[in-house]
Amino acid sequence: MIVYTLSCVWSTSLDLYFFFLCGSSSFALSQYQHMSRKIRISCSNRSICVTFLADGSVEVLLLLVIKSPPVNYNHQKVLRKTWAKERLQNGVWIRTLSNVGTMTSSNGTFFDTFFNPTLKQTLFLEWMDRNCPQVRFLMNIDHDVLANTENMDNDGGKHLFTGHLIQYVGPIRSPGSKYYIPVQVQESESYPPYCGGGGFLLSGYTAHVIFNMSHSITILPIDDVYMGMCMAKAGLGPASHVGVKTAGLPVPANAYDLDPCYFREVLLVHRFLPLNLYFMWNSLHDPNLKC
Repeated sequence: MIVYTLSCVWSTSLDLYFFFLCGSSSFALSQYQHMSRKIRISCSNRSICVTFLADGSVEVLLLLVIKSPPVNYNHQKVLRKTWAKERLQNGVWIRTLSNVGTMTSSNGTFFDTFFNPTLKQTLFLEWMDRNCPQVRFLMNIDHDVLANTENMDNDGGKHLFTGHLIQYVGPIRSPGSKYYIPVQVQESESYPPYCGGGGFLLSGYTAHVIFNMSHSITILPIDDVYMGMCMAKAGLGPASHVGVKTAGLPVPANAYDLDPCYFREVLLVHRFLPLNLYFMWNSLHDPNLKC
């Protein structure tokens, strides 16, 4: 079984931020809906899911899909030395591919703005559907997350989508908010349940379902909400995971906030600076750690 870390490059001829700058005019909306389907993905290694082991078997256990700004070199470097490092773990190979997204202002290429993560999600699911249809799990994670891949176990052939569950909320209509969603994009005043985008775990089965549903659902700039919309259309939903802490992990007031004993059982924790991430990973794997 092989675990890969993957990031890719996306291209489009329109920065979707244009839609929000133009307001909610019918022209901007038509451009937004049209151009969101005219994008392409480019990955340097299309054979990452075709790696043969000594016994001739092929199985991909987990794809670590890391969302990172192209210029965030410090976090990327630390990830390769911590939980994204190539290693043999409980009989499972963890391997890393350095295929980092780029950002440029020339030739109409993809602008990596706040409003484009949904395009990254759907494009990656399209790539996975073509190149890694047998993958059992995907862990979708921000670059500043501590991930404990040792703390996961489930059947990738069934529905699984778990993380920090958010429900009973709806679109923000205030144009001054970065989460602003015009009524022309989302008419409903409520969102389906979804998991916060800092990090979540899903099965290969659910990833394929979301990809298939995305063909008939208009792109929404908030990617975690969009994933929930795709699941809802398929009659599925996300679940809460006690080990996913996308808002950070609270520790007792009188305790050291980087005490590794509080982090041993979590699946992922959001918002780690590179130095703290490096310290925590090595502390968790210290054979002399006593809690």
